[in-house]
Amino acid sequence: MPIAPVRFAFMSNSLLIGDLLRAAAKRDPDREAYVHGEQRATYEWLDRAADGFAATLLQRKIVPGDVIGLLLPSSIDFAACYLGALRVGAITSALNLRLGSREQSSIFSRTRPTLTVLGNESDRPENIDIGQVLTASDLSDVFATPLTTNLPRLTADHPTCIVWTSGTTGEPKGAVYDHQTQAAISRNIGELTRPGDRRLVVLPFAHVGYMTRMWDELANTTTVVLGAEPWSPAETLRIVREESITMATGVPTQWQLLLEHPDLAITDFSAVRVAGIGAAAIPPELIDRLRTTLGCPFVTRYTSTEAGLTTSTHTTDPAEVIANTVGKPAAEVELKLINSESGSECKQGDVGEVICRSPAMMRGYWQNPELTATVIDIEGWLHTGDLGYFRADGNLVLVGRSKEMYIRGGYNIYPVEIEAVLDTHPAISRAAVVGIPDRVLGEIGVAYLVLEPSATIALDEVRQWCSAQLANYKAPDRIVIINELPLTPMLKVDKQALIQNQ
Repeated sequence: MPIAPVRFAFMSNSLLIGDLLRAAAKRDPDREAYVHGEQRATYEWLDRAADGFAATLLQRKIVPGDVIGLLLPSSIDFAACYLGALRVGAITSALNLRLGSREQSSIFSRTRPTLTVLGNESDRPENIDIGQVLTASDLSDVFATPLTTNLPRLTADHPTCIVWTSGTTGEPKGAVYDHQTQAAISRNIGELTRPGDRRLVVLPFAHVGYMTRMWDELANTTTVVLGAEPWSPAETLRIVREESITMATGVPTQWQLLLEHPDLAITDFSAVRVAGIGAAAIPPELIDRLRTTLGCPFVTRYTSTEAGLTTSTHTTDPAEVIANTVGKPAAEVELKLINSESGSECKQGDVGEVICRSPAMMRGYWQNPELTATVIDIEGWLHTGDLGYFRADGNLVLVGRSKEMYIRGGYNIYPVEIEAVLDTHPAISRAAVVGIPDRVLGEIGVAYLVLEPSATIALDEVRQWCSAQLANYKAPDRIVIINELPLTPMLKVDKQALIQNQ
């Protein structure tokens, strides 16, 4: 069943996201809100553009609760459309452009948008009703449209967006967020946000890491600087040099590639206040090297599309904690580990399913209370499907997804644990481990390996490397050398694609 909206005493109409933009534009009109290559948009321009989009929606009879589809690349136009939709109470459903036709069709058929904004007319999905249509070429005129009518009155529990999962194990699921959940996320982001930050964003805008951070960015008059697409270490370093970036995030592979790029030597990181790294186990020496090279602290964060935010390490934590754990729950997040079969809470050190409860969670899946009830129980706990354990110091260690765990000869095997060991081998650039059926052992582990240039490796060496650090039954039974790991639209390793290609 969907969670009843949580109301906060301090929330009022003056703290709606659209009003935060208005306040930021009045307070600091000339401050850059977005930077995308050669394009720059001030808060004053963004406020006017959002009004123009809102006026256009009102002219087209859009009312609160209608869905607006965005099939746009990450861009200033995307941001202005999202903010304009917020002002009229429309709910933005943004699609990652890497989704296939099946996923797009599933999302459009369930949301039935009243209007969709396309990058180009050629992006229009075939044989799918996407409502009224605007294209990127229309937006200059749209943003200049004067707002001559009153905007509808909204409350803080009015939905703002639908954030879609990648759909690797079924059709994408749409997590619904509202103004007050975004405010709760802002209150709990901690060290990764400060007023006036210049934030380097490398995730697609359709990702939960952008769609649910709008409240925080406007409240802190953040400058969002878009990274290159596709991601490039040379362009990222250029942006750091030329745009005075104060906060940046990335996955371990991206940070490693930055450290190896020749432009590192000419890049000044003195403006960078803090950096974040994805929730993956990495060698502590990499954290030490990053801290030394960039001259700033790092934090590791963990969350999901449904949770909004969950845990974080702290800038003062040792490198070992940042590398090997995902930290402790944010201030307003309740978190515990349970035995999925019995439902009982796990003891310290025992592996269990991560469940959490907070005012920052999604309100439920889009128009699907039955599906929502499969992940949010009657007491409001979100069952993440992630597995982990608490160390004695209270930090959470993730060991994988419950659906990724496999059982080899009666032993539970968690791929993340093996991948962390494989990633430390000098010949291995990236690794992903999956379980496949086996007639003798039930399941066995297959390690997909991307090697360093000119490197070679054999199964015996891989097994010896893993057995030296883990129980020998955890060592992979097979290896497959590939050029690159497949990624989901949300830039995670697509393990379902690996399994299907067996």
